[in-house]
Amino acid sequence: MDFELSKEQKDIAMAAKEFAEGEFPDRAEEFDRDETFDESLHKKAAELGFVGTFIEEEYGGPGMGMLEYCLIFEEFSAVDPGIAVAILISSYGAEIVQEFGTEEQKRRYLPPIASGEAIMGSAFTEPDAGSDLASATGTTAVREGDEYVINGSKMFITNGDRANYLICFVVTDPDNANRHRRHSMIMVETDREGFEASHLIGKLGIRASDTAELAFNNVRVPCSNMVGDPGNGFIEAMHLFNLDRIIVAAQAVGTARGALEESIRHVKKRVAFGAPLSSFQSIQFKIADMFTWIQAGRSLVHEAAWRVDAGTIDPKLIAAAKSFCGQMSVRCCDMALQMHGGYGYLAEYKVQRLFRDAKITEIYEGTTEIEKLIIARNLLR
Repeated sequence: MDFELSKEQKDIAMAAKEFAEGEFPDRAEEFDRDETFDESLHKKAAELGFVGTFIEEEYGGPGMGMLEYCLIFEEFSAVDPGIAVAILISSYGAEIVQEFGTEEQKRRYLPPIASGEAIMGSAFTEPDAGSDLASATGTTAVREGDEYVINGSKMFITNGDRANYLICFVVTDPDNANRHRRHSMIMVETDREGFEASHLIGKLGIRASDTAELAFNNVRVPCSNMVGDPGNGFIEAMHLFNLDRIIVAAQAVGTARGALEESIRHVKKRVAFGAPLSSFQSIQFKIADMFTWIQAGRSLVHEAAWRVDAGTIDPKLIAAAKSFCGQMSVRCCDMALQMHGGYGYLAEYKVQRLFRDAKITEIYEGTTEIEKLIIARNLLR
């Protein structure tokens, strides 16, 4: 068993680290405070090959594997998770197009994402349908001739207010006895009449990342915008969630690592009772625990990613990575803030931002509770 990254993978991680450390720190506090983002930073990252890393070369992407994607996400998140999400999740949902889309759809949607010319998002969650996609989704797409007419609403949609197109989880066959065959995935260009996005403000963390509420009022799209087969939406959604849960776990590892690095710097220079904080055993125990948990989380992430690249998607392993890393990240950031004392409570200190950013990794792409159900059900099946 070889735990060593290849030279190419190490180079990718180093390039991501250098880009993040060179570009993020001067803007991170501003983006967090104003809940905004500079799209020129996204474009610059795309030019360097950090956007749509999984998109195959024939469609203009770098053609990297899941492990490389995770390496980049960890490095970006260690510097600023909000900016990391704003840049790297600008391709959210393109995985579905690449796996299930027609050749024409791949050539239409994927190259602009990889080049940074377009932004994509996926619309799943609704005001009354979070984890229960199969039963509670209410947004409908009714076929009329050569078009689908979409009505409904979505909530907490990443890139909802900045995307050029959104792949939407909609009900197309409400009377199907199999609740997992009632839905389809349909691409909606955001300039279509009847579509409206409302930017959500006041989020706890990752404020550089756009989150929106969506409304569909008789939005018409051609039938050719359906991605995959009719009734295959739930399967496509689960495919995307399995991949993106690994990415969220990598985000959690990076966030925790950033908190550890900030803590080490702080306790080595901060003096209390006439000695550096780093000389106190209670502080050393916290540092040791954080390092251990981060290493364990990274191992879960890398194994799950490696298995995907080898052709195997293991839902229970992916759920374990997501569940553990989310909880680990929240715990590490809490400990980091505690070691900073009153300074950690100030907005000018990065650890305060990391503390707020970490929580989302326990929530989106499947809550910690959902991940534990996935693990248990797979083991007990």
